[in-house]
Amino acid sequence: MHATIRATLLPEIVRLISERYGCSVEDAMDRFYASATGANFSDDETGLYGQSALYIYGLYVDEVENE
Repeated sequence: MHATIRATLLPEIVRLISERYGCSVEDAMDRFYASATGANFSDDETGLYGQSALYIYGLYVDEVENE
């Protein structure tokens, strides 16, 4: 079930990253999964998969722009 939810959210998160940073969808996906936010999104224990795509995208932007 969690994998289905993640699969539904991921395209929107990746699209937003791609648009913001002017990179390909593939690069955006690589960037997302290389981040702490992406790692947390993949981890069922965090429950991050239960948040909206915009919320997760916001966490990602905060992470990469405020390191």
